[in-house]
Amino acid sequence: MTDSILNAEAGGSDALAFVWVTVLVTVAAAVRGVWSPCGLSMISAINPFTERSRRNRYWLTALWFIAGSVLGGAMLGGLAAIGAALWGSLPASVAVTAGIACVGCLVAAASDSSTFGFGLPGHPRQVNEQWLDRYRRWVYACGFGVQIGVGFATYIMTAAVYLTVLLGALSGSPAMAFAVGLLFGLVRGLAVLLSSRARDPGALRMLHRRLDQLAPWSLRAAIAVETAGAAVLGHAAAGPVGLALVAVPVATVLVLGCSRSWRRHHESSAPDPRPQPDAPVDRYCPVPTHRR
Repeated sequence: MTDSILNAEAGGSDALAFVWVTVLVTVAAAVRGVWSPCGLSMISAINPFTERSRRNRYWLTALWFIAGSVLGGAMLGGLAAIGAALWGSLPASVAVTAGIACVGCLVAAASDSSTFGFGLPGHPRQVNEQWLDRYRRWVYACGFGVQIGVGFATYIMTAAVYLTVLLGALSGSPAMAFAVGLLFGLVRGLAVLLSSRARDPGALRMLHRRLDQLAPWSLRAAIAVETAGAAVLGHAAAGPVGLALVAVPVATVLVLGCSRSWRRHHESSAPDPRPQPDAPVDRYCPVPTHRR
């Protein structure tokens, strides 16, 4: 049996550091998902004025969505818990566990920043917007929430989603791994409340413009959390030597990754010189307003 990194006698202060890194990575992964096509679509599809047009109460629909997202997070946590049970049965030391987690953080940061020209697999899948017309409120809200909360069913906006599962499994504690999944699902679900004050199309467009301005910062925040986690876990694995070993790749990822995210966002925000169709889609309202 491995000495779980969460074991106070085995890990000491390293246990607390591992928990904090795991929590921050989980929250960063969930928050970054707001800027996925699905996340933005949910804000456009579930808000006070669209729910009013469907003769539904927004807050009740939002609660169904959050409940579904937590259920999806429980599924993700169950996957991580299986990995934690398997890892806990292996003869791995705390240093080895922290070292693997450190490498995982570096790989995730490199993937998000495209520093070395590679990226972990994505999943370009959108939720089925026709559910809004076909099903009752609790079906589409809860169904959308489950797909959002499970993490891998729709667009994966950051490698921190993979890292969340890895850290949960490396904890060696099925209970903590399951809790990590629940936290991920809860934070993803709460994002629907961002539209709570969007009571008309103008307010919704303003919200999307603000989110568009924050998009590059959300990616930088995820990269910063991943690199900080690598530094903390590197120190936990090998002390000052481990911290020194990860200092160069961490600095490289931070500098190149943040600069590239800024350049990509600047290029995507530039006006398109090509002729536009007669009826362009409003980029700030990606999901058409449902009407009866």
